[in-house]
Amino acid sequence: MSYLQNNLLKAKYKIITEPDNWAEYLKKSVSYDVYHTFHYYRLDKRGGEPMLFVYEEGNTFIALPLLKREIEDVEFYDFTSSYGYTGPISNKSFDRLNKAFITQFCYSFGDFMQHNRAVSVFSRLNPFINQCELLDKIGGVRNNGRTVYIDLKQSLEEQRNRYDKRLYRQIRQLRKKDYLIKYADTRNEISLFTDLYNKNMLRLNADQSYFFDENYFNELLENTDFNCRLLLIYDGDKMICGATIMWSDGVIRNHLSATAESHIQFSPSKLLTDEISIIGRNLGMKYFHLGGGVGGREDTLFKFKLSFSNLLLEDKIWCYIADDQLYNQLVDEKNLNGNSTYFPLYRNL
Repeated sequence: MSYLQNNLLKAKYKIITEPDNWAEYLKKSVSYDVYHTFHYYRLDKRGGEPMLFVYEEGNTFIALPLLKREIEDVEFYDFTSSYGYTGPISNKSFDRLNKAFITQFCYSFGDFMQHNRAVSVFSRLNPFINQCELLDKIGGVRNNGRTVYIDLKQSLEEQRNRYDKRLYRQIRQLRKKDYLIKYADTRNEISLFTDLYNKNMLRLNADQSYFFDENYFNELLENTDFNCRLLLIYDGDKMICGATIMWSDGVIRNHLSATAESHIQFSPSKLLTDEISIIGRNLGMKYFHLGGGVGGREDTLFKFKLSFSNLLLEDKIWCYIADDQLYNQLVDEKNLNGNSTYFPLYRNL
């Protein structure tokens, strides 16, 4: 028996579904994000089964949060990540893991996929964690455009000097208006924001996956796994703009935001973005991650974010096919366009 075969027999993984155990692995990691937490995965509206795959040898581990989903009309499954920037985490930097450990992880993950009758895995990666070092060994990592961030370690003056000149003038004008900026502190405000948000999505003709009910926002804001607040802007007694902001491990983000139709022309979201950068500084965050465009495209949303900062990160996704024959069979059965970049293609309905 070869060294590799012998060690493969010893290779073990475990699946964590219990919140406290899940949290323990996150706490031991070099770096993790809000998007890696059990509570965030539990809130995913697609209804998959949240689980944390853990491969561990001695005091070293790799953990990967996943959602297990049924594939319609067949007795097979696939895995995906929650909406956001996730991917694997570890208690060591991925570039410090030795080749033998990574090889064992790869084989163990393959065994996990086979055991679960899983066809593929999709995960959007976290641009602040060097996950490509690991995932290039399994399947492959694809480019998904670019994302924008603000460096909060620079002074506020330096930050604003990076703004587009027209944007900076608009923010100064907005700050002269008699707007009230505050955190939501009642259930009624959450209800009003939910209505504002979904009307905003209707106006944008957004995909159904971008709509959320009041219960989602309540659970998001009341969770104990990560930091989340609802920041609002009022014009008199009218709520005109708002965003759920989340932060962890040195990074703050605007998770979901909306602007009232009556105030779109004034662009209060620009004031909101500037204000979140101040909040991030006060919280001791290093970066404000604005994200990218819809579907990785450099669209109007991306250009809006780019007006705040020219600091960019590569956005990467992991697309792994465990069973090529079955994957292609599923695609063929649904008569789908094999040239599409959508992954997994058999879900591109």
